[in-house]
Amino acid sequence: MRVRNTVMGWGATALIVLSAPALAQQRVDLGKREYDNNCAVCHGKDGKGAGAYADMLKRSPPDLTTMAKRNGGVFPLARAYEVIEGAGAGHGTRDMPIWGQEYNVKAAEYYMDVPYDAEAYRRARILALAEYLNRLQAK
Repeated sequence: MRVRNTVMGWGATALIVLSAPALAQQRVDLGKREYDNNCAVCHGKDGKGAGAYADMLKRSPPDLTTMAKRNGGVFPLARAYEVIEGAGAGHGTRDMPIWGQEYNVKAAEYYMDVPYDAEAYRRARILALAEYLNRLQAK
């Protein structure tokens, strides 16, 4: 029994070591994933405001690629964070979901039986999304 466990252990270790280079090449872009899953439906894949739901909203979604341009050439990180989180009052009737609240719900569902820091989870998701928005800015 002990030999079998050792062989299985070495087999698992070899599998991990051999697959590590392939795993390292598969980068996960958390900000892009957040954007594609939560924002693109309204703001469009390219961030210019022409998503599938754009016509159904009371206000047209803004062009997210011009945020820096509209702010003197500097990406407004604090403002983007506030709007995504829901702390800012910049969405008028609030057509946009309050993602800070939504992330708290998602974290609670995912980490149901494990201690976690809800604030850190929410902050990381919002910052990843804001960083991706920064990369979308028109040059």
